[in-house]
Amino acid sequence: MKKLIAAGTALLLLHGCHPAPAATMPNPAPLAGCDSAIAYSDENRGLSVLVIADGQIVCESGGDSTLTGNELWSGTKSFVGVMAAAAVQDGLLALDERASETLNEWRDDPQKRDITLRQVLSMTNGQPSEIGRPPSYAAAVEVPLTAAPGETFQYGPVPMQLFGEIMRRKLIAAGQDGNPQAYLDRRILQPLGITGYEWRSGSDGNPLMPQGAILSAREWARFGSFILEDASLDGRPLVDEQAFSAMFKGSEANPAYGLTWWLAKPTSSGDAVTALSDIQANLDRLPADLVYAAGAGDQRLYIIPSRNMVIVRQARLDIQALIASGGKSDWSDTHFLELLLETGSL
Repeated sequence: MKKLIAAGTALLLLHGCHPAPAATMPNPAPLAGCDSAIAYSDENRGLSVLVIADGQIVCESGGDSTLTGNELWSGTKSFVGVMAAAAVQDGLLALDERASETLNEWRDDPQKRDITLRQVLSMTNGQPSEIGRPPSYAAAVEVPLTAAPGETFQYGPVPMQLFGEIMRRKLIAAGQDGNPQAYLDRRILQPLGITGYEWRSGSDGNPLMPQGAILSAREWARFGSFILEDASLDGRPLVDEQAFSAMFKGSEANPAYGLTWWLAKPTSSGDAVTALSDIQANLDRLPADLVYAAGAGDQRLYIIPSRNMVIVRQARLDIQALIASGGKSDWSDTHFLELLLETGSL
């Protein structure tokens, strides 16, 4: 990512504050295509749209829509990568260390003992998942492999729950509270002023790493602005810089997925989840540096460094309709972005 926003500016604006002196920050012109993009979102169960460009709000849906918490579903996963990068900075782990260094159960398993944390976070660790049904942390450890580590991208909740258990054990070994979400809150969310959110737990009482976060559009945009600023606050990196950079590099198994973040990159991965977005089919119409978090019901956090832009879109999730359609919807990421920017070629 590129440091294109002046340190702290977007975060101040999302708090409803303005930096001084005001004369240096003229009111921005409304974003071309804002109304059309909001209308398209509304036609597709939309709840909110919020766009930050050059550190200022340039498009926002009306009422309290951007202030009301909404389930991010799998948009939650992007927080896990940031948590991992913070843990690297704190000396709790390394991306290329073996998971079996923490998971004693794996040390004598010839299939699992060499799996790295990087493979877990890129969902190439070889464990399958049933989307929408996250196992307990303990059950995730026990899931057998169906592919050799590093060879296949298998999207789902198991790797995130597995990383939750690894973080839990790492934190306890370091003499800290073993709750991974509490660690994320202390290290990242509280410093950013994101305090009004909720986070669901699973049946084992542990926070859900694949899908637990409930944030407003403004809170999610605040997180996106932090990512746009290379995970720095007031010029100080809150995570390890190399680990942060690794989040936006795809794997050989799926170049369109980094460490918990989706990328606008060509991919030969034939998995059904990558195919749910039309981004990979329209790369010639989209910025090459686009990265995004995506959740069921077409929840989106788009970040476009070359345009100094953070875009949030939230929507109602109709679970029955989603099941009936096999997980597919009529939502087009490409069409929404083109409407928003009023261009047929971004």
